[in-house]
Amino acid sequence: VQLQASGGGAVQPGDSLKLSCAASGRTLNLYYMGWFRQPPGKEREFVARIRWNIDSTDYADAVKGRFTMSRENAKNKVYLQMNNLQPEDTAVYYCAASWIWAPANFGSWGQGTQVTVSS
Repeated sequence: VQLQASGGGAVQPGDSLKLSCAASGRTLNLYYMGWFRQPPGKEREFVARIRWNIDSTDYADAVKGRFTMSRENAKNKVYLQMNNLQPEDTAVYYCAASWIWAPANFGSWGQGTQVTVSS
């Protein structure tokens, strides 16, 4: 499967952004879709994940209550609604996918989309 993330940009603290990730190719055996981010000079970190076939989401503590991940299976898309963005949310955001034979292993990755939060 190929993943294409979009929707990043430069915003001010308190603003919102919505990231999108489109999956193309074989999606039948998807297990999780996830969002990760890599802040400048830091390691990549988990942000959120959603089960592809049931209503179940998980979030990193740093984004709980501010970020919401959703999916639109008919369009093979997932979204990350990010509200009340803060400078510490500045990062390259990546979408990723895992499969039913290795649910915990995000083996497919899209290119990143830059999110910059500054005043």
